[in-house]
Amino acid sequence: MSTIAIESQPALIGSSHSARRAADFPFRILLVDDEPAICALNANALTKSGYRVDAVEDGSAAWQILQLQSYDLMITDNNMPNLSGLGLIKNLRGASMALPVIMATGLAPHDEFGRDPGLKPDAILNKPYTVQELLETVAVVLQASAWSRAPVSQPLVQPEQ
Repeated sequence: MSTIAIESQPALIGSSHSARRAADFPFRILLVDDEPAICALNANALTKSGYRVDAVEDGSAAWQILQLQSYDLMITDNNMPNLSGLGLIKNLRGASMALPVIMATGLAPHDEFGRDPGLKPDAILNKPYTVQELLETVAVVLQASAWSRAPVSQPLVQPEQ
């Protein structure tokens, strides 16, 4: 299993009222794609935007690293050798791992998503996509994930006395 770990300069991540410096607490992204050129291009764009990126070549390698490391987001292709992106998502859901997933693929398995909506990723990027589309999708999914995990500061409904 070959893994590429890439670091970059600090960048500002998030919206104006929830911004944070990537160097203070960088988002960790697992990038899974069997095409080296696409993997390198995406990893480079993400690291230049301040994310910490690990890249692996297929779903099987990704599943192995997910047993050892934690991530804030996974971006995966679907059609890969050894374990597809859909197979990887099935493994995640079966293990109750609450990892947000972006599927970046030319052939998303929409029929499978229809049969089991729990397998649907948080977002789908249809290939070919631009670096800007990638970065925007990552920001939206990470922000949605952060909001869903944020503790509620006050009860939404006051208890009756």
